[in-house]
Amino acid sequence: MAWTWFHRLGSPPYIYGLAARLTPWFAWLAAVLIIGGLYGGLILAPPDYQQGDDFRIIYVHAPSAWMSLMVYSTMAISAGVGLIWRIKIAHAAAASCAPIGASFTFAALVTGSLWGERMWGTYWEWDPRLTSELILLFLYLGYMGLRSAMDDMQRADRASAVLAVVGIVNVPIIHYSVLWWNSLHQAPSVMQLAKPTMPPSMLIPLLMMLFGFTVLFVALLLVRLRAEILNRERAASWIREAVTQ
Repeated sequence: MAWTWFHRLGSPPYIYGLAARLTPWFAWLAAVLIIGGLYGGLILAPPDYQQGDDFRIIYVHAPSAWMSLMVYSTMAISAGVGLIWRIKIAHAAAASCAPIGASFTFAALVTGSLWGERMWGTYWEWDPRLTSELILLFLYLGYMGLRSAMDDMQRADRASAVLAVVGIVNVPIIHYSVLWWNSLHQAPSVMQLAKPTMPPSMLIPLLMMLFGFTVLFVALLLVRLRAEILNRERAASWIREAVTQ
């Protein structure tokens, strides 16, 4: 029974229908969490004792940066599964992750630059964290560019999967860069083993935004996955039946 359920995850018709049913639930939950997090962070949270109200950009910057790593990890794992076990849905999931992850990474870089201008007096420094995050954006763009450059879907899946798996080495570099090298970027204040250094009035809205962005990613992934399945299975008879329902 367990193996039957597992193999159903590789079935395009099953995943297509499952994604359609789950998308509204994740979308509404994401909306509630993000609205609550923004209200708590932008209105209820007190100003920071050093940065004043400028710190509030963290409620968009930190979740975007977190998601840039999480989405890439999801993409690389999906690509690896597709590459090893030749599961088409895994390749479809990886392809669906790339534009979402690139958007989060771009948002993290832009908000980080705006924050840096206020704190450091410059929009950009070749800081280890900033540089490795920029490389992550190039990996996303390279993945998408490689896929679009090949007409053969199977070749595109294999080639882009190799790039995604190799690029995963950049994820721990980004995460630990502030600990491994001298960095302008602040050390972790939330995701650490010890007690977070932020007070609850600031931390709770940030956690709501982190969870909200995570759930938003799932909702967007499900929408893009359905579109990817439609593109890959457009000649299949079950597609015509699903579209006409």
